[in-house]
Amino acid sequence: MAAILLAGGSGRRLAQKTQDKTLHTIGGKPAIQYSLEAFSRSKYIETVVIVFRDEAQRQAIAETVPDGLASSLLWARGGKERQDSVWAGLQTLPRQTEVVLIHDGARPMIASQAIDQVALAAWKGQVACVARPVTDTIKKAAYTDNGYVLNTLNRDELWAMETPQAFRYSLIHDAYAKIIHSGQKITDDLAAVESQSIPATFIENPTPNPKLTNPEDIAYLEFLRQRFSC
Repeated sequence: MAAILLAGGSGRRLAQKTQDKTLHTIGGKPAIQYSLEAFSRSKYIETVVIVFRDEAQRQAIAETVPDGLASSLLWARGGKERQDSVWAGLQTLPRQTEVVLIHDGARPMIASQAIDQVALAAWKGQVACVARPVTDTIKKAAYTDNGYVLNTLNRDELWAMETPQAFRYSLIHDAYAKIIHSGQKITDDLAAVESQSIPATFIENPTPNPKLTNPEDIAYLEFLRQRFSC
């Protein structure tokens, strides 16, 4: 089994706080280092591909790689869009890879237990994802000149997607080949296989797993690192 760790995002919403969200220090370490350490502790992950933005970032990330992961590490230069970066990572992996996990390098709270659970679930099935059931009331809002027309969605059917998301390699490789060929833009990897109606296994993470996206996320992640040990 293998993992693709995405680190090439631009982080536009954090531009005033940090030049690189994956390298921003959280709890005394670059954010991506936590993910690298979690994957290095996994019982199932044998290879990790880091998708990087430029050579300067690659060198900085290389300094955070745990010793136990260094010999099984691959690198791929990312593209303009997220799907381009995932595709670069998929092409870097050996075609005999059975299962691949795709993870955002800006999610420093992921635990090795969750990694192992989602990897095993994808190996037994075809698709698995760390996800969280939605507890807020969610409304679909259609804008009109007089305000919004509302429709309440059934939250029993709503889940917030996180990462890692795991797939049989051949399945996600072929799905992304079609995405790249069509020029379609997607925001998460499950979207690449949704049209095939393949059942997915959801792994509920017992600890928070937020993504570093906005400036206010920095203080929240600092708090979480103090409270939880991953």
